[in-house]
Order: sequence, then structure tokens, then C-alpha cells
Amino acid sequence: MTAEKDEKNWEKHEAIIEKFIQIIAKNMNLYGITPSIGRLYGVLYFNDEPMTLDDMRDALSMSKTSMSTGVRTLADMKMVESRFRKGIRKDLYQSEEDWYKSFTSLFGTRWRKQTETNIEEAEETIEILEEMYNKTEDEELKERITQDLEKLDYAKNYYQWLIQFIKVVESGEIFNYIPKNK
Repeated sequence: MTAEKDEKNWEKHEAIIEKFIQIIAKNMNLYGITPSIGRLYGVLYFNDEPMTLDDMRDALSMSKTSMSTGVRTLADMKMVESRFRKGIRKDLYQSEEDWYKSFTSLFGTRWRKQTETNIEEAEETIEILEEMYNKTEDEELKERITQDLEKLDYAKNYYQWLIQFIKVVESGEIFNYIPKNK
């Protein structure tokens, strides 16, 4: 005997998953990912099979160009992988299901770039202030520059520590200290 399809609960299930996909999209905004790309990831994550750009477009009612851009962004962050299936000519994509791997890749990429920029800016500011210090006769300004150089040195040390932390995250060594939940 074949069981009837429980339409009411299928609709409820779909609504619940859609709600969670919205939460994924919202949270990914914390990492600089647009909500539409976050929704794309959510749809790929909950889809049991790899999807084509056409499949994604139909699921999200977005343009194929937007889907392509979103997939490329997610692939760059190692959150989506290209898949091959014999007999299918279109590109297929599937989400990376290891969120720990995705996070470490995304975190490392985003934070490393910003932190390296902050180190460079601190070094440039230190150089300019040291030059000013050496050229001025104003003792009050020299005192202020000295205080600012101490603060900049502290900031630079912090950013260098952050680079070490980023390396621990990127390498996966972080999981020796904070194991993945099973």
C-alpha cells in the first residue's frame, strides 16, 4: 500500500527550510557576503543533488548572470564546488558541506587581507610620525607624537598577533584547541 503524500507537512517543511535559509543568508552578511549569495548557498546546501545555473535561477527567481556571479563568489571562498556527472553537459555545483572548512577559508581570506592592510597603514603612519618628530622643535608636539607612536606600536603588535591567529585558523590547527562538534 502506497502512503499518500502529506501535502500539508511538505509545505510546512518547505517553509521551515526557507526560514533557515534566510537565517543563513542573514548570518553570511557578517562575512561580507550579500544576502542573495547567502540564499544561493542555502539553496545549494539543502538540495540533495548538484544544481545547474538554470536550476538555481528557477529556485531563487534570479537572473542566470546573478547566479553565475554568486557561484563564482562562493567557489572563490571554497563554499561551492563544481561537480561532474556523466551525460550532463551543463556545469553542476554543490555546496561544501563542511562548514568548518568553509569558515576557516572565508575567515582567513577576509581577515588576512584586512589585517595586512592595517599593518601596512600602521607602519606608514609610524614612518610619517617619526619623520615629523625628527623635524620639529615643538616639545609638546614631540610628546604627543611619542604617545601616538606607543599606541601605533601597540596596534601593530596586535595586528601581528592577529596574523598568527589567522594562520592557526587557516591551517586547521584551531581544531586542536577547539575541536569540531560532531
